[in-house]
Order: sequence, then C-alpha cells, then structure tokens
Amino acid sequence: MEQGKQGVMVAKLSPNQNPIEQLQVRYKLLETQFKTWLTKQSLPVEAAIVTITSAAQGAAIGAFMGTLTNDGGSPFPTPPQANLNPQAMASLKQAQALSGGPFVQARNFAVMTGVNAGISCVMKRLRGKEDVQSSMVAAFGSGAMFSLVSGMGGPNQIANAATSGLFFALVQGGLFQLGQKFSQPPVEDTYYSKTRSMLSNLGLQNYEKNFKKGLLSDTTLPLLTDSALRDVKIPPGPRLLILDHIQRIQGKTWKIDCGDSLVGSCSFSCH
Repeated sequence: MEQGKQGVMVAKLSPNQNPIEQLQVRYKLLETQFKTWLTKQSLPVEAAIVTITSAAQGAAIGAFMGTLTNDGGSPFPTPPQANLNPQAMASLKQAQALSGGPFVQARNFAVMTGVNAGISCVMKRLRGKEDVQSSMVAAFGSGAMFSLVSGMGGPNQIANAATSGLFFALVQGGLFQLGQKFSQPPVEDTYYSKTRSMLSNLGLQNYEKNFKKGLLSDTTLPLLTDSALRDVKIPPGPRLLILDHIQRIQGKTWKIDCGDSLVGSCSFSCH
C-alpha cells in the first residue's frame, strides 16, 4: 500500500511537470492532510485553528488593499469642529474604518474573516451541515464584530453592531442562495424520466418539450392516444413510433389506420 501511495506521489511530482503545477500539487496534498487532521480534533481546537488561519489570510488581504488606498494613516483626518457634532463624528469614523491604511484594513479584514470562519466551523460541527442559516449566523457575528472593532456608529455601538450584523447576514444569505442556484447542476425532472428515456431510445428527444408542454408525464404513458400526441403537435411518423413502443411494452395490439393520405392524421385503437 505504501509503495502504491509513493508511486502516485512520484507520478504527480515527476520532474517533467511544470514547476507551478508541482507547487499546486504539493499545496493540495498539504491542504488535504491538514483538513483530515483538523476534522479529528475537538470542536474548540478546530474552531480556534480555523479562526486564526482565516484571520491571518484576511489580514494579509486587508493589508494589501490598504496599501492601494493609502500608504499610512487615514485619508480623513479628524477636524476639530467634528468633536462637537456626534453625527458628524460617527460619519467620520465610518469613513475612516472603510478607507484606513494597511494596518486598519488588515485589522478589519482579520476580524471579519476570522469570526466568520470560526462561527461557520462551530455551526457546521454542531448542525452537521452547511446551509444558509449557518452562513447568515456567521455573517451576523462577523458584521457585529467588525462594527465594534472599527468603532463605527459613534456612541451607540451596540445598536450599530446589531444593525451591521443584520446587514451582513442578509447580504450573505442572498449570496449563499445565489451561489447554490448557479453552482448546483440542474436537477433531473423525475416526472419525465421514463418519457425522456423512451424518446431518447427512439431518437425523438427533440419532442420532449412537446410532452412537457402537454403535461404528458410518466404516469400518462400507458394512457397515450393518437389524439393526445396530436394535440401536442407531434407529427404522424413520431406518433407511430411512440405508440408502437408503448404497445411492445404493454403487450397490447394496436390497430393503426392512416387512411389514404401519407401525411394525414392516423387513428389508433387498442384490442
């Protein structure tokens, strides 16, 4: 078994491979091993490690973004007259919190990402799944902590923290639902699985939309008649093939009368 595993690793890290690809493979191996080890730890240990690592990543991102906006300090210095106006002071703190230098942005991003990841880890371990409710709870915590740490909201920090948390939760819930909608493959329509299989076997898959338009689902297959197929605008030829296929399955004998016209409508009766 060890030789097999080593052989796989040697194959993946062969000298002929691009150095960047080798680095990616090594990173994925380390990440897999780390996640496997982490799942075996207790909840407090796992939550603490996830929070710290995520906070470190957020701090790095925030520091980089801070260097793009300012090379030191806040671009909004505190004017003396602002000290006399609580509303103006609160607005100024919000602006400073959102556009501070590398240190301020590193702190803000570290708090947001660390708290969010930590709460998500705890919720996933306790509930056994990762859904929109857990995501919104984590977002609420990260938004509230961001508001408290950054000093946004002036003297009424508790109320502002709750408002910020609620805003973060609503945004995160919407993004989670949107991501679920676009990331998941379309669910197979179980009501038309047999119909789809039949049409595919007959080479008539283009008429699946006709069946759905007429609500001719799997439960109606044994009841199909020529008039029903005609109502959903299926031509005579495909109708013959479909009804013959159903006849073979049910072991029934169909009498087909197409008259003298090659393209005229056909009538069917079961004996």
